[in-house]
Amino acid sequence: MKRPYDRELTTEELLRLKDEDIDYSDIPELDDDFWAKARIIMPERRKKIQITAKFDADMVAWFKAQGRGYQARMNAVLRSYYETARRSGI
Repeated sequence: MKRPYDRELTTEELLRLKDEDIDYSDIPELDDDFWAKARIIMPERRKKIQITAKFDADMVAWFKAQGRGYQARMNAVLRSYYETARRSGI
């Protein structure tokens, strides 16, 4: 279906589409300028649990370089991904 849709699709129709059949032509790519302007929105405080996890060293260094609260910012990024995936049924 690599073409613009001739009508607006219902939620049910969208959920049935395969990724390769979705027309993304009207969505701009997220380039460096987008990420330069992006801001993390911190979620409301929730109960936390302590775990042991491994992350890429350069990623942790980048978050730490932003100062105090780096783990909360990492959690905010993960929560954003989680919320988006949950809404889309992933």
